[in-house]
Amino acid sequence: MAPGPTGLRITRALARSFDGRSETSLDPDLRVFVSDLVRPYGLPLREDLLGAGVGHSYEELAAGPLREALAEDEPADLLILAFDTPDVRPGAPSSLALSRSVPGGPLAFAVCDQGGAAAFTALRLAAGHQRTGACRRAVVVLAEQSALHYEPPAPVPLPERHAVVVLVCEEAPGEGLAVRQTRGVAAPAETVRAEAEQLGPGVALLLGPGFGGPSGSSSGGSSSSGSSSGSFGAEETPSAQPFTGLWAELAEHLPQWRAEGRPALLAGYDRRLDVLSTLVLP
Repeated sequence: MAPGPTGLRITRALARSFDGRSETSLDPDLRVFVSDLVRPYGLPLREDLLGAGVGHSYEELAAGPLREALAEDEPADLLILAFDTPDVRPGAPSSLALSRSVPGGPLAFAVCDQGGAAAFTALRLAAGHQRTGACRRAVVVLAEQSALHYEPPAPVPLPERHAVVVLVCEEAPGEGLAVRQTRGVAAPAETVRAEAEQLGPGVALLLGPGFGGPSGSSSGGSSSSGSSSGSFGAEETPSAQPFTGLWAELAEHLPQWRAEGRPALLAGYDRRLDVLSTLVLP
């Protein structure tokens, strides 16, 4: 009998936050890089941050959690680093450096410049790589550091602390994780609600901070803070960690959901890019 279909599942999720700074935040090359980056747009540098050496490198932040998440006898085939806030070590590919902290010497690359959608994109790419037959274990690293070394043209949410979430994804029989990303959705909250209803009344629904209205209220009445008692109630993650907060909540709830055999739907809406992303965990 031929083996059944397999898919990639998130089997472990680990979230860590950090204080302090990295010595690389004082590297003169950071000023050169940021200056070149913003010069065409006439944006001023944050001289106070550059002078004080504020910020943390993603290589340093994620190396420890990666060693914590994976044992030496658990080789990975793929490592994807996803982030929104720029790294403070732009001259070196942190994804390749981090692959040295992972058993197996995995293929490694980064996903960025997609706002909050980058985390979903990384998982979508990992699932696609598994379908080629070349990936039995993938590691997705989500990172954010709290310093932006230039003045953005419009206000953007910045994290309160440096944070990392490590998602270990492994091949397993049956359906794997399913990611959907759509641009220009007229009613993102209602779209997520409809997808949750299709999954059944037992689904756990977790929303990223992008669904809140301008005053922090819910959009379309589809999300509420805290645990809900309704059939399709949602828990909305706080905005203190705009990139990793949703996934830190996943790390907290995943063991219970797995023990209960409960499917989950995670959703993120990046207002700047007008991209709705959803992830279904079987």
